[in-house]
Amino acid sequence: MEPTGGPYLVGKKDELIEAKRSFRTLEGRDILIIYHQNDFYAIDSYCYHAGATLQNGDIEEFDGKMCIVCPNHKYKICLAQGEGIYKARDLREKPSVFRWISKGVKQRTHTVTENNGDVYVKLSEQRGFIESDFYQGEKGKVEREKAAAAEKKKTK
Repeated sequence: MEPTGGPYLVGKKDELIEAKRSFRTLEGRDILIIYHQNDFYAIDSYCYHAGATLQNGDIEEFDGKMCIVCPNHKYKICLAQGEGIYKARDLREKPSVFRWISKGVKQRTHTVTENNGDVYVKLSEQRGFIESDFYQGEKGKVEREKAAAAEKKKTK
């Protein structure tokens, strides 16, 4: 689904800074707005891997990239570009050492701007399918509910 408009007013800068994380639905898309270390980010609210809500994920720096860590399966997602990263080593190297490796863009990110104390989000216009798109639709909603139920069973 192509975005139709925007940028959308998502709140007052001071309120969003205080909240640190805010959930909004824009054009039917669930977005997480994050304030971290003097920067605002906006990403799809559900992890590209299995649809977990990212709102309570830790934010950490990996290889110079600020990432949110999915609370369910610990997937690391770069806040700026939505790139998925993981740590592995190339056994062809001697000696082989662990490095952060990109999986490419997995999570849709959106543009955040500020104007006179107001914060706006413009939905991504990047063409093509990005894995987090799946969890924004009806099929994805069903899968998110199934995954949440399975996680609940694990914790009991």
